Parts: sequence; C-alpha cells; structure tokens
Amino acid sequence: MSTERTALVVIDAQKAFEEWEAAGRRRNNPHAMDRIADLLAAFRAAGAPIFHIRHQSLAPSSSFAPGASGGEVMDKGREEPGEVVIVKRVNSAFIGTDLEWRLRDGGVSRLVICGVTTNHCVETTTRMAGNLGFEAWLVRDAAWTFDRVGPDGDYHLAEDIHAMTLANLSDEFARIVWTEEVVAAMAGLR
Repeated sequence: MSTERTALVVIDAQKAFEEWEAAGRRRNNPHAMDRIADLLAAFRAAGAPIFHIRHQSLAPSSSFAPGASGGEVMDKGREEPGEVVIVKRVNSAFIGTDLEWRLRDGGVSRLVICGVTTNHCVETTTRMAGNLGFEAWLVRDAAWTFDRVGPDGDYHLAEDIHAMTLANLSDEFARIVWTEEVVAAMAGLR
C-alpha cells in the first residue's frame, strides 16, 4: 500500500443522520462514526489524501437542503485544512463532481470508502469506483444504514440491509475490510 496511491473517501458524514436517529429512526453500527474518526486519524498521520463528500439536495424540504442543519458535517467527521470537500447532488460521489479527475490527477488508484448510508450513497459510489477501475475497499464497521420498509410493506432491519449490501459489493466491486485492517496498513506506511 502506498500513501500517494491510497485515498480515504468519507461519504455524507452529515448531521441529518444524527437528526434522523434522534427522531427515532433505527440504525446499525452505532460506533461507525468513531471508526470513521479512527480512519481519519490514520490517514492524517500517514499524510495520505482524504476526500470529504457532502450531499446537498435541491429539494427545499430535504434534510440536506442548502442552509438546513442536516447539511452540516458531524463533529467527528470534520475536515482539516487542505483536505478536499466535494459537494454532490445525487447518490454517487462521481456524478456531477470532479472527484474522478482529482483522484486520477493525484495518482490515486485505491479508495478506502466509509460513511452513510451503506445501501445508498456508499454503495453507489463504491460500485462506480469499481466500474471506473479503482481498487475499492469498503470499511464495513465505518458505515451504517437505517431500517426500511420495502415496496411490499415488509420491514427490513438495518443490519440485514447493511449485510446484503456488503455481500452484493464483495469481490466484484470492492474488498470488504474492517477499520483495524486499514489502520494497521496505514501505520505501516509511516
């Protein structure tokens, strides 16, 4: 692993998700934000590139609308000076942004991906990363999702949605890893 060739991509670590949880929505991986903080610390210590992705909706009623409190970044996910922040308006961090160009211009070939929600923006970005030829590592304990009701009215637990998303992405689109694996690999680069 090389610090120049490996970048951390933190997807949508925004307060809307804290607000959803405070309003009673149930999620999995309650310590995922702590794991994201661990990844940020490891990448910063290694001097490796970090890309913060923020979602901004054009729908005025969205939790992610410009000016809405939900669009703000979670405290543990704040960027530091020099770290790139990219704003997206759809699920993939590659659509309508310069993320791909920045990665290729910087010689990055491996993406360590984490964030919210596993089955939406994290999954879509991870799939596209694999399709674009990047080596994607999805950090399973540094991502989370929420319970959902399906089109037939069936209730799906966040844990099941998360697990199925990981199963769908495993091998073909991404390597599924744990935070401790990534932190150990990054520590070896210092």
